[in-house]
Amino acid sequence: MTLPIISADQRLAERRGVKGVLVGKAGLGKTSQLWTLEAASTLFFDLEAGDLAVEGWAGDTIRPRTWPECRDFAVFIGGPNPALRDDQPFSPAHFDAVCARFGDPGALERYQTVFVDSITVAGRLCLQWCKGQPQAYSEKTGKPDSRGAYGLMGQEMIGWLTHLQHTRNKNVWFVGILDEKLDDFNRRVFALQIDGAKTGLELPGIVDEVVTLAELPADDGSRHRAFVCQTLNPWGYPAKDRSGRLDPIEPPHLGQLMQKIAGPARPLAERLDFSRPAPATIPTQET
Repeated sequence: MTLPIISADQRLAERRGVKGVLVGKAGLGKTSQLWTLEAASTLFFDLEAGDLAVEGWAGDTIRPRTWPECRDFAVFIGGPNPALRDDQPFSPAHFDAVCARFGDPGALERYQTVFVDSITVAGRLCLQWCKGQPQAYSEKTGKPDSRGAYGLMGQEMIGWLTHLQHTRNKNVWFVGILDEKLDDFNRRVFALQIDGAKTGLELPGIVDEVVTLAELPADDGSRHRAFVCQTLNPWGYPAKDRSGRLDPIEPPHLGQLMQKIAGPARPLAERLDFSRPAPATIPTQET
């Protein structure tokens, strides 16, 4: 057996799916981004029962109602993790059991994109399930222990997200609601609306792209919707671009955004240019 080194040519020839999070305030049209995706190759992971916004969209849908169903669909989509024990979720034994119920996983090959709406609801389902597990009860008193429930929820959510993130040949987009709050210094901050702190803190490090659908001011004073795609933005919106192909502001069209991410990479000199920009010249008023 030779050392399993993946050559540069093999790596570059692999199909790499985009793993991203699309966040925004309620009502801005996050679910409606389904209209920008090819219906025949997109699977709508509908947790929110919010498909009224895409009524008439011709794509396929799955509607898990419990956290175990969310885990079953994740292992069916992403395949087994050979590093896990048979008693753990996402293990080969879990995958075999799910295939025995759902059938041949090859039926999912025609889907290139999985659109999960929303991670906020997934967190609620996960927490509800965690509150019924032994870890959510005190060993001394037998009473409910919220710290144990939230600790288990963090482990479950990170495991679920990481497993979907390792589905290399598919695009996976998680939709989430963005909360606007004030910190202790009365500064405006944004955070993903999800129970527990662990998932919201670790999620940006798991996925490739973090995109905020925001309402931005135009030059004429009107407002328009746009994708904020880079971490350094003047509004403080959560954003991240691991591909290095996106501009700070992109049109609010998820299909076009993925095409740009899959396009030619920018020259290395541009991607590694971290020089300080020239200071802006402020015109002075003559007296």
